[in-house]
Amino acid sequence: MSDNPFRPSFGRTPPVLAGRDDLVARFADTFTSGAWAPERTSLIRGLRGIGKTVLLNAIEDAARGAGWFVISETARLDLVDSLTRTVLPRLLREHDPDGLTRHLIGGGISSVSLSTRVAEEHRPEQDLRDQLTRLCRVAADQRVGVLITLDEIHGDVVDQIRPLTIALQHLQREEFDVAFVGAGLPGSIDEVLQDKGTTFLRRATLIELDSLTLDETMRALREPIHTAGRTIAAEALEQAALASRGYPFLVQAIGSYAWAESPEEDEITPVAVRAASRRAHRTMGSNIHAPSLTKLSATDRTFLAAMAHDEGPSRLGDVANRMGVETKYASVYRHRLITAGLIDGAGWGKVEFTLPYLRDYLREHVVASTLQRTAKSTFPKTEPDLRRPD
Repeated sequence: MSDNPFRPSFGRTPPVLAGRDDLVARFADTFTSGAWAPERTSLIRGLRGIGKTVLLNAIEDAARGAGWFVISETARLDLVDSLTRTVLPRLLREHDPDGLTRHLIGGGISSVSLSTRVAEEHRPEQDLRDQLTRLCRVAADQRVGVLITLDEIHGDVVDQIRPLTIALQHLQREEFDVAFVGAGLPGSIDEVLQDKGTTFLRRATLIELDSLTLDETMRALREPIHTAGRTIAAEALEQAALASRGYPFLVQAIGSYAWAESPEEDEITPVAVRAASRRAHRTMGSNIHAPSLTKLSATDRTFLAAMAHDEGPSRLGDVANRMGVETKYASVYRHRLITAGLIDGAGWGKVEFTLPYLRDYLREHVVASTLQRTAKSTFPKTEPDLRRPD
């Protein structure tokens, strides 16, 4: 029997990248076609656990497969310093064999002085644009390009993102083969785009990551199980898919827990899936729901608490009444929560949640709130009854 094939940890690439194949293929084309494409400057927006980092990993793999140089970073306070002092000097030393040849052609140089001169050629500098330009020139000499990915983009580090976007703008104007793909939560991306120094990114292709369809979810569960040497009963597969609501984190968590429920059995049963689903929903609460609420204001949470009283989409007027405020006042928080990606419009005057099982989590933890689904229209609206005794 093989090891558990599922990967419920953040950023870990699952065994089957269901539902993202077309996106990865589009990026792969931009790295091999030699032609400029809109995807070469892209921003991926999505909720926690929707698969942003996993998609970045796949895009980086596609770029490496085409021979491109890849700079994979996370947005942080020392980003520019890390790039100019460590990352770019290392890449330049790795990919610029001509640096050594140029100094050899100079003639009459001892091996000691030669090493010194090569090191000086790629010494750490503070000029980010200059170093990126040199790396792009080296890549062009080898007929490839440079991909920069930036994960977890947020407004607190906009002063680090600003010089990077300015450098990228100049590199594209000089027609270098350079691509940039950033990823972050919806509200964080919007915050960065509002900065005057990041106007270049406002022209980026926005990729909104959604949940998987029912067919994609079943494939993401079924194929790894079969490849690893086990089977899953048809009823169990359907239950697992419906319990996940197509949410990638839940797909991996339910698959992983179901596999571990009775590892000695050849077939994963509905009983194992029900137990796994309950456990996965608790994990979703601590790993996805709780962090999503941390930065909200008290009034934001009150708005969500008011929504939790409904079993489906909430009328804004009802939410305002429960909050004890005017509808106009409640509308301000409606907008804030839509920007944060926690709720969405559900028709005229209505809102609904975007994270699976958030309503249940908030009701349970007395922070009250709710959520419907993020799955596409092909997903059934009914949810499996996991409370049924095993």
